[in-house]
Amino acid sequence: MLPRNNICHRGTEAQSQRGLGDWRSPDHQITRFLLVFLFLCGSFLLTFCGYRVAGRGSRLPAGWTTIAVPALENKTLRYRIEQRLTEAVVREFITRTKYRIVSDPAGADAVVRGEVTSIESNAVLFDTVTGRATTVLVTVRLKVRLEENGSGRVVWQNDNYLFREEYELSTDVASFFDEQNPALDRLARDFSSAFVAAVLENF
Repeated sequence: MLPRNNICHRGTEAQSQRGLGDWRSPDHQITRFLLVFLFLCGSFLLTFCGYRVAGRGSRLPAGWTTIAVPALENKTLRYRIEQRLTEAVVREFITRTKYRIVSDPAGADAVVRGEVTSIESNAVLFDTVTGRATTVLVTVRLKVRLEENGSGRVVWQNDNYLFREEYELSTDVASFFDEQNPALDRLARDFSSAFVAAVLENF
């Protein structure tokens, strides 16, 4: 019995050494090298091609340091809608870019020009019992462009910017505008984010 156990033990040890020898063989070393190489290449591509940090202004003319954002023109009857949108654009530029943002175009390298062309509010959901509107959709249309100051050359432009935001109506009629204003603030943030991203990333 003892010799048989010794034979089994030696066989197991030999198999272990053979397996270790296989992993250290030239074929396995080449395979491991290729896997490491592919992993490093993939990391390089993700870092420098697919996941670059957006919004540092590197795609705009290198000499620009200052962008003016004067108040947008309000072609609607909605009070101060242009102020909400302008303030949102200023905050977005400050947050996402290296540029100095001013309100006066004098001395700036570029100027944001725009106007609010329309604003509409339409009921989209109703109470099935009372027939009263419960949800309203507010829609804002704008024209916006970024132009080089002095020359007037248009760097980026969109004449049909459209943004929508829903809000629910309270049973208290007096709170109607209180509910609409937060919706307009959300819409302004969406607009400013989309506009600045388009200018910086799609230049």
